[in-house]
Amino acid sequence: MHEDLKNRLCDAVDQKFERQVAFLSALTAHPSTRGNEQSAQGFMADELGARGYELDRWQIDIAEIQHLPGFSPVLGPYDDAVNVVGIHRSRTQNGRSLILNGHIDVVPAGPLDMWDSPPFEPRVADGWLYGRGGGDMKAGLASNLFALDALTTCGLAPGGDVYFQSVVEEECTGNGALACLARGYTADAALIPEPFSEHLVTAQLGVIWFQVHLTGLPTHVAYAGTGANAIEAAFPLIHALHKMEHRWNASENRPDEYGHMDHALNLNIGKIEGGDWTSSVPAWSVFDVRMAIFPGQSIDAAKAEIEQVIMDAARENAFLRNSLPEVVYHGFHAEGYALSRDSSANAASAIAALDMAHQSVSGTALQREAITATTDARFFGLYADTPALVYGPRAQAIHGFNERVDLESMRRITKATALFIADWCGTEEV
Repeated sequence: MHEDLKNRLCDAVDQKFERQVAFLSALTAHPSTRGNEQSAQGFMADELGARGYELDRWQIDIAEIQHLPGFSPVLGPYDDAVNVVGIHRSRTQNGRSLILNGHIDVVPAGPLDMWDSPPFEPRVADGWLYGRGGGDMKAGLASNLFALDALTTCGLAPGGDVYFQSVVEEECTGNGALACLARGYTADAALIPEPFSEHLVTAQLGVIWFQVHLTGLPTHVAYAGTGANAIEAAFPLIHALHKMEHRWNASENRPDEYGHMDHALNLNIGKIEGGDWTSSVPAWSVFDVRMAIFPGQSIDAAKAEIEQVIMDAARENAFLRNSLPEVVYHGFHAEGYALSRDSSANAASAIAALDMAHQSVSGTALQREAITATTDARFFGLYADTPALVYGPRAQAIHGFNERVDLESMRRITKATALFIADWCGTEEV
């Protein structure tokens, strides 16, 4: 790429950066928690339509994806799960195609009084934009869109087809990205600007969500010894699961990408509920668990061990051995994915192009990182033979209180993305 074009694209990002921050603020103001993404998706569709992109907006149909590899089981209805894709079709078809993927859904805000300011009333202070979802990952959606805008400002368009995806369900299943694959959206590479501090993600963990259902024997608390407390019965099962977590993290079980990490796999008891009355021994309880797995680790084998651990612990309990728990899977059913294991020429070329773009903007080499979370990259890398580059801005307190994104980092990511698009896809005159 000519130095002149690099400078023009970076200048174009700078020219519209105030507008980009305003866009991010407006998008973050939409409280797009699971089931409530429609207004944010409407906003995205309007912005894409105003730019002249061909629009595809559809409601996800479980029947169309539940048979596909990577599908995660769901408990609730999908009447409110809507994806949006903006499509640029190249006139010349001289370059390679690209998916620009990002998720619109955000996790719940939690207790509002624990935020310094309302989570869905974004504010800018000291170079950061605060608000739930600003970092994870609406800043990434903004960088994807305004990188394309930079090309337009220069009188250019990508020389290959580009699919701008705004998907739901990343935070709980990934079925939104899977629905895009089922709809036929494939490309030569995918770029996902998740907030990992301008590093290239080389490996990510898989994630399994499950519930454990327990039943007890209710009685008045005055006669508690004659009952069976279904909440307290959960404690030895949780202890056994944490012992399993420790075994899975043992050095002999770690793949190369995670060999340097003592505790990459985290088990989390994310929710517990049970009982009906303070003075009654609880007759039921349910606790929700998130467990991670390494790339290459079998989901089926992991589930079998999880169930064995729970049942073995239950059989050691005087009450539970006669009332065994039920394990119910819902939400994430995600395999791990390692870009580092993709030896294809396509992957090497995409990584090299991103490395060059990053260096042109930051003046430093692109750092690689194995992460202890999951992203939608697995769908492209594992099921569509498409190298998926996860590379996004620096953010803090994602999923926590006072979530925030570094605006200068978002500016750099936008510039690097514009350069990457111009290199990977080539350019054509508008």
